[in-house]
Amino acid sequence: MLDLKNPSIQQAAMEAFFFGYQAFTSKPDEILARRGLSRVHHRILFFIAKYPGLSVKELLGYLGVTKQALNTPLRQLVELKLVESVAASDDKRKRMLGFTSEGAKLEQALRREQARLLQRAFGEAGEEAVRGWLEVNQALCTARQGDASEG
Repeated sequence: MLDLKNPSIQQAAMEAFFFGYQAFTSKPDEILARRGLSRVHHRILFFIAKYPGLSVKELLGYLGVTKQALNTPLRQLVELKLVESVAASDDKRKRMLGFTSEGAKLEQALRREQARLLQRAFGEAGEEAVRGWLEVNQALCTARQGDASEG
């Protein structure tokens, strides 16, 4: 186990995480920027792809943001005809989200770039390292969920 109380190890871990995330998001950020979009739009697209037909309320929960923070980027995606927002059949006040064909193509292009990068990095790191990486990221996710329920 690495000693994260050691400042140089702590710095190296944080730097690797920072630059790894930067590499993971750089290509999608470029693709989005060409359309006048940003990473917040990517997060919205990601969760709509993961959970087709999710409600705006569910999306707010996944993103951990307020309705006010989500309003502008979601409206932009709808105006650009990338995302559809339709009333739920059981409750007309509830908005359900899905992709237009253009939105689905964009999300697939973003995912393809990130999958390529992960495939290359996983191939270089090996199966054991990938299992460890997944465990660390799942632990970070669990810690985030714990923090969210406390706040």
